[in-house]
Amino acid sequence: MEYKIIEKDCYQFLKMKSEPEIDFTFLDPPFNQGKKYRLHNDSMLESDYWKWMEDICSHLFRLSTNGAAIYFMQREKNVDYVMNVLRKTGWVFQNLIIWKKKTSAIPSNIRFSKSYQIIVFATKGLRPRVFNKLRIDPPLINGYKPRDNGIYIPDVWDDIRELTSGYYAGDEVIRFDNGERVHNQQSPIALLLRMILSSTNPGDYICDPFCGTGTTLSVALQTNRKSIGIEKDSVNIRCIKKRLTNIGSSDLIDKYRYLYRFTPKLNQIWPEFKNENMEFNTIVA
Repeated sequence: MEYKIIEKDCYQFLKMKSEPEIDFTFLDPPFNQGKKYRLHNDSMLESDYWKWMEDICSHLFRLSTNGAAIYFMQREKNVDYVMNVLRKTGWVFQNLIIWKKKTSAIPSNIRFSKSYQIIVFATKGLRPRVFNKLRIDPPLINGYKPRDNGIYIPDVWDDIRELTSGYYAGDEVIRFDNGERVHNQQSPIALLLRMILSSTNPGDYICDPFCGTGTTLSVALQTNRKSIGIEKDSVNIRCIKKRLTNIGSSDLIDKYRYLYRFTPKLNQIWPEFKNENMEFNTIVA
């Protein structure tokens, strides 16, 4: 299955494209909260930041097929901004997903600590071109009995742990030889798997404009979807290449198949991964 890695600023790349071919976008940009990136200023003026997001969402809308999905992840305090940007650029709201991450931020002296992020699911048009109703076997509260065929996934996801909180990170986090993280905001494989299985079918075309360390591309590859990842940091690019040409045990998605075993036609949505079908295409644009 083909995937492409574009080494370029995503806005500069997207504005050059013309054909609507994207079926799914995962948009997880820097959150503009002063974090250190090698090639990005994460302390932009708020007005400039949201104009940047609007421009990117507008190009993604233009380049998406009818009914295509976008999943826009952000901080909880920015819900209004995200909804406004998507609305202004033509996207139709479907769900506000609460990703409860099983961890929390450093406690504040003036408000409750934060343990979730928001993901806005929207589509190009009133109805999604694909929506697979996944069923899972969820974690149970003490005293509750499991259902015989699981439950449909709701809009609160509390069974996926983040990778950015100390000893909870686990071995999925990609690190340099000195133990430092390659990327401070690496998303979990399990999170991308859920979105991609829900809103795409095998052969669909997936886009990640802020590709980071390539989690989206790894899941797309293993679920038989085509993908394009855009990333301007050459350090991240080298990491993505290494990650995708040698899928490590922590990245393998088959360990999650049992969780989704009650999903109708699961084998059609999630076919067996065959590494020999991979086509590698890296473009420095």
